[in-house]
Amino acid sequence: MSRIGRMPITVPAGIEVKLDGNHLTVKGKDTLELDVHPNMTVKIDGNVITVERPNDDKQNRALHGLTRSLINNMVIGVSEGFSKTLEINGVGYKATKQGNKIVLNLGYSHPIEMEEPAGITIEVPDNQKIIVKGADKQLVGETAAKIRSFRLPDAYKGKGIKYDTEHLIIKEGKTGAKK
Repeated sequence: MSRIGRMPITVPAGIEVKLDGNHLTVKGKDTLELDVHPNMTVKIDGNVITVERPNDDKQNRALHGLTRSLINNMVIGVSEGFSKTLEINGVGYKATKQGNKIVLNLGYSHPIEMEEPAGITIEVPDNQKIIVKGADKQLVGETAAKIRSFRLPDAYKGKGIKYDTEHLIIKEGKTGAKK
């Protein structure tokens, strides 16, 4: 039995969960929707959601934990939300916010402009930090990864965009003249 899949999901107060056939809708600060796989059975009892599987087939075992995790992330997303913080390192590298666009100067001959995707808010508290927030965990991670991909951290100097939790191992440069 899946350890993750059999854990019940407790729905906090103020969050509304609706199940219409295989379509699950979670409403809170935002609204998220999920089409549950037909093999999985989702039961809502008051403020507790449980996911059950019909048998121990390999596919059903895999879907059991996945479905429970997706639903749990939806509940957490509409109640608290998710965020990722990015740091910009490098001389002259900076980020600014203009309306619903973020403008990045990353050492290229031109600035990079990126619009906020629907459901995501991007904050720039100072020109060296970017905070990506939203209710959809997958979309928050995808947006943060896209911003990071504009200038990946350099292995020798550490210049570029990195996650605040990321630890870079800086390589040693060349060792000078041979003897």
